[in-house]
Amino acid sequence: MGRLTTIVLASSFLILSACTQESATNTASAADTTEQTLRIAAAANLSDVLPAIVEGYKADKRLTNQDIDVTYASSGKLYAQIKAGAPYDVFLSANQEFPAKLADESPQSEKAHQPFTYAQGQLALYSVTKPFGEFNPAVLTDLFISDLNAKITIASPELAPYGASAKSYLQSQNVYDALDKQKRLIQAENIGQAFQYAHTGSVDYGFVAQSQIIAIKAKPEQFITLAPESYPAILQDGIVISNASTAIDFTDYLTSKAGQQQFSQAGYLTVQ
Repeated sequence: MGRLTTIVLASSFLILSACTQESATNTASAADTTEQTLRIAAAANLSDVLPAIVEGYKADKRLTNQDIDVTYASSGKLYAQIKAGAPYDVFLSANQEFPAKLADESPQSEKAHQPFTYAQGQLALYSVTKPFGEFNPAVLTDLFISDLNAKITIASPELAPYGASAKSYLQSQNVYDALDKQKRLIQAENIGQAFQYAHTGSVDYGFVAQSQIIAIKAKPEQFITLAPESYPAILQDGIVISNASTAIDFTDYLTSKAGQQQFSQAGYLTVQ
């Protein structure tokens, strides 16, 4: 009788162990299908194109359960947040400076991730109150000087790369100091805010991103696309700043043929 009891108990133990292992395997499988949220810090100018790229990436990789959380702000503000410990996995800047600084400031043990260029932005002049018609960009200087009541907005040159390029453009035309002195130059926190100032008619002219113009399908008479050689190139770099499993995979997609095609359609210049 004692031996039979022992056999029954041993059999029960084996069955229980098998069930426990199967349960653990099922739990592990369930965990594998739940992806960690990918957190992206993105320059404000990307708000019109990045949502479509994110969806394209998820569809291409069949990551239907992948949560991707994007925070948009000026590149300078995002850089400050990251330096303060904000838990982002990827930083997509509107310039090359901030990702390079992050790479330089990283501990030696974390220097595996280096900045990469994912797009080149274009600068446009936008107005909903004063149609350009057949206006020639070469006479912008005369326009800004002669229209003494005109207000012009640019993104903050200190925080936003598009603002820095707009400032350089106005300086090359020898009108920046005059506009600033006359208090006709309105600085926005980022390119998104600069666009809103111009789009709502709060100012007469706004230096905005070409991608914003494409996104709203602006009428031809409402904007001028400035020649890329007339201002410092807006090369936009990104950098992976965590060990999230999908971070590198996502950034690879940005520079892939599919990713670059979406950038091109959105008003950016593609990068090699």
